[in-house]
Amino acid sequence: MNIDWSISKKRGNFRPILTYAITLTDFEKSLAMPPVRTTSTIPKPPEVGWTHCWPDQHERTDWKPSEYYQLAAPSHKEKETLVTLKLPWRESNEYPEVEESLAILRDAFEKALITSMNSTAVKTQGSLKTSASAKGIIAPTFAAERILQSVARKTA
Repeated sequence: MNIDWSISKKRGNFRPILTYAITLTDFEKSLAMPPVRTTSTIPKPPEVGWTHCWPDQHERTDWKPSEYYQLAAPSHKEKETLVTLKLPWRESNEYPEVEESLAILRDAFEKALITSMNSTAVKTQGSLKTSASAKGIIAPTFAAERILQSVARKTA
């Protein structure tokens, strides 16, 4: 799994945008990896639909986060996922929780990967033949039928 991420913000009162892409390797896809979800430490800003946050509003006040984003790695049916999230406005433009949260997602994915790898491949086949007890029951009828067929051929 490869995770590439970036944070971009326009000058002014715009909220930063986190964009991350997760790409699974062919090997990970071949294991039928389940989708993995984690709760991040990335706070979801109030009025998350807004692209901006004005001074003295929402996270630019004494705001305490109450919701956090869920992060997800794709299932084996998707090779890649691309996600964009709005981050809360910060004067410092520092978001250490982004890398921390993506590392948590990676660790959860690796646990699922190990579990999937430990489910080893198997190819089994077999064959069963008529049992001796059934042959004992069938044999007299089969022998009589063959004798009758042989007699019928000779008389024909």
